[in-house]
Amino acid sequence: MKEIIDIIKLDEIGRIEENVPLKKYTTYKTGGNARCVVYPNNSRNLVKLIGLLKENKISFKILGNGSNLLFSDKNYDGVLIRLSEFNDIKFLARNKIRAGAGVSLIKLSLLTAKKGLTGLEFASGIPGTVGGAVYMNAGAYKSDMGYIVQRVKVLTPDLKIISLENKEMDFHYRSSFLQKNKGYICLEVLLKLNKGKKELIEEVINERRKRRLETQPLEYPSAGSVFRNPEGNFAGKLIEDAGLKGKKYGGAMISDKHANFIINYENATSSDIKYLIDLAHDTVLEKYNIDLKIEQEFVNWE
Repeated sequence: MKEIIDIIKLDEIGRIEENVPLKKYTTYKTGGNARCVVYPNNSRNLVKLIGLLKENKISFKILGNGSNLLFSDKNYDGVLIRLSEFNDIKFLARNKIRAGAGVSLIKLSLLTAKKGLTGLEFASGIPGTVGGAVYMNAGAYKSDMGYIVQRVKVLTPDLKIISLENKEMDFHYRSSFLQKNKGYICLEVLLKLNKGKKELIEEVINERRKRRLETQPLEYPSAGSVFRNPEGNFAGKLIEDAGLKGKKYGGAMISDKHANFIINYENATSSDIKYLIDLAHDTVLEKYNIDLKIEQEFVNWE
């Protein structure tokens, strides 16, 4: 690995950090250390980096804001790639916006509100990046990225840059083409919003922020909703009805404010959190025969 890190530095592929605690990069604030985190400074260097890692059979992972990930407590001995430098935002004609994969979704939502553009209000409380939101088809309040994405520029597994139209992205509830086709990486997104009244848009955002503060445990590290809502039901209600609301294990807890949140309330480990995720899933399955789908991704647990 040292030789590869030296090449990355020599070729000026981007900023590099070594032996970094993963709690710095995940909203759960847990995990072991990452051997190496690289911030490529453009698409060309991203291609060069991934080609180098593949050629040397070194594992790697694209990392956004870490808001939907649970790394294990073990050290990650591969390369984490952050696209923070892919952060351009351009407001185009006909209410279109081009945004890089590394742009904060919350920041973009607030910027579009100031411009009097409606359609991204649902994202004002989602602490991810644009790239991660497209990958997950992130959504809330009966809307999601699939409603506003026109085109996505991606890097393919064979390191070619292509564009995928909305229909090709196969957006469904918390799902997209990128999830089902591993190795494709979102680089940039073209969004289409609608003209609205700035005051009304900001009013909706503020009202929803207030509601989130009242109903979600935002004062603690978490990764948002742990499970997808099953059709016609709510994961949080099922977990609460199963008697698990407020359940603690180690430093983790199934939130007593919203049972579909697991919080790091007192120096939890990733193993503490995973225990409660598994407990909630298995208990709901046993009591109600409902197989809750986990929204979060487990990394480095093998």
